[in-house]
Amino acid sequence: MAHSGINVLFAGHNFARLMGGLWTSVWIAALSILFGGILGILFGFLRTRSNRLVKLIFRLYLEFFRIVPTVVLLFLVYYILPRQFNVNWPGTWMAVLAFTLWVAAEYSDIVRGALESVPKHQIEAGEALGLNDRQLFWYVSLPQAFQLALPGTINLATRVIKTTSLLMLISVMDVINIGQQIIEANNNEHPTTVFWVYGLIFILYFIVDYPLSWWERRLRKSSKEVK
Repeated sequence: MAHSGINVLFAGHNFARLMGGLWTSVWIAALSILFGGILGILFGFLRTRSNRLVKLIFRLYLEFFRIVPTVVLLFLVYYILPRQFNVNWPGTWMAVLAFTLWVAAEYSDIVRGALESVPKHQIEAGEALGLNDRQLFWYVSLPQAFQLALPGTINLATRVIKTTSLLMLISVMDVINIGQQIIEANNNEHPTTVFWVYGLIFILYFIVDYPLSWWERRLRKSSKEVK
């Protein structure tokens, strides 16, 4: 019966386990965005420099992580690092490393585009005031680039959160992995369990991602109105 399936969600510690799995997904995404964002700012800044070799290196880095599917990157980090470099981290931290490398590549392009979109006359006005290169970056370029990059940053964050659904492939106990365990343990007795479990997982991802998506749309709409 349908009500039996929904009861499975609240039987024993099932609901608490799902919430714990969601927390695992969220903190992995949050740390990946934080670490990847820091690296992305550095890489994006370096990509605006005039050194062609530096530009080429970071361009290749970006293209590599754009071409390689995220699931392949997860497998490379999870299986290759322990065997070749004796890096024995838990699967959660392997996931953070893989996502950080991906976020750094994607965010570097967002930062580069934002820095290059700062109006030239703003830079020239700063130079006229006697600001040096460092002051121009911190007081002129960076504040405006931050505003320009914010919608893209939020969009990337929503993508990272959704991509955490791949964590079950490397045995991380995320919300989907735990949900699958609950389904397998109860599906014979309650065939509708799969509907209720994945329905709840859908709602949880929606609750986490929708506010970010709404914020991004508001920012893009505001920027168009300003223009």
